[in-house]
Amino acid sequence: MHYDLQPLLLSLKLALVTSLILLVIGIPLAYWIAFSKSRLRYVVEPLVSLPLVLPPTVLGFYILLVFSPKYFLGHFLESAFGMRVAFSFLGLIIGSVFFSLPFMVNPIKAALENFPVSLIEASYVLGKSRRETLIKIILPNIKSALWVGLIMTFAHTLGEFGVVLMVGGNIPGETRTASIAIFNEVEGLNYDTAIFYSLVLMMVSFCILTVFYSLNRKQFKIF
Repeated sequence: MHYDLQPLLLSLKLALVTSLILLVIGIPLAYWIAFSKSRLRYVVEPLVSLPLVLPPTVLGFYILLVFSPKYFLGHFLESAFGMRVAFSFLGLIIGSVFFSLPFMVNPIKAALENFPVSLIEASYVLGKSRRETLIKIILPNIKSALWVGLIMTFAHTLGEFGVVLMVGGNIPGETRTASIAIFNEVEGLNYDTAIFYSLVLMMVSFCILTVFYSLNRKQFKIF
């Protein structure tokens, strides 16, 4: 039997792109939350973790509204740059970045908050800037948290359903991820295909988590 691998490849691509974007965004955001003395952090911190308790359809609905061509931001992006967010792969990326944000930021933030202050102060005494201290001292010593963020973000994005369905719809080759394909096949009573997609996702997720726990036991010891 022939199976369409496009939804699986699209899910892997989405998970990879989202993980890399969140790594770039998550490090400075986690650093600011961990060390900032601004009262604004008490608002930003719960906002970062909001996707953990917010229904995915709610988040997807608001992203769809914000980037709709009927509203200012969506209209501006489409008219000025020709970028259509709703029902596009770009929309999937934006939705996934928001929805998986806490899986990247929270582990890094926890590692930064537990990082020895004496090492940071010693770096400052030796004349290193905050940027140099972050890159040369802090990040090499919190590799465990960076790996945790990357692995968990990738695994979480791989199985997204509600957000990607709301923002991207169900466009073959463009926004139909593996989770949406499974839903379609079950609706169409094509259980053999649904089982195939489900088994592949389950095996990939299991392998990812196996690597995560193996690395955590042997090297990182952060839990």
